Amino acid sequence: MTTFTVGPLTRTDLVRYQGASGDFNPIHHDEGFARAAGMQAPLSLGMLQAGFLATWATDRYGAEHVRSFRVRFAAQVFPGDTVTCDGTETRRYVTEDGEPRVDLELTCTTQDGTVAVYGWATFVTPAGEPA
Repeated sequence: MTTFTVGPLTRTDLVRYQGASGDFNPIHHDEGFARAAGMQAPLSLGMLQAGFLATWATDRYGAEHVRSFRVRFAAQVFPGDTVTCDGTETRRYVTEDGEPRVDLELTCTTQDGTVAVYGWATFVTPAGEPA
């Protein structure tokens, strides 16, 4: 499967996501506030990277086929970083009610290979594909 890469992220990307999400914590856009909190710069919202992971997965399996999706934030992402999302099928199976499913392990990594977000998802397998 192909990867999904975004970046380099800009401060504008962060502010746009803040507006869409309603999370207006100044640590994500205010340089002085972020530095006072010990950050090198305003940091990206973890849910932005989680959204990139969801995009990678739904582009392949279809948003209508999502059965579960969860993430764990592992590292900070800053303006200037480029992130790459990828995933691996870990299991195909059929539920008790006959629904074919696939489990995925996902990662969103920065340009230096640091995993910023881990993810796990379950999808109904696309029509015509064996479970």
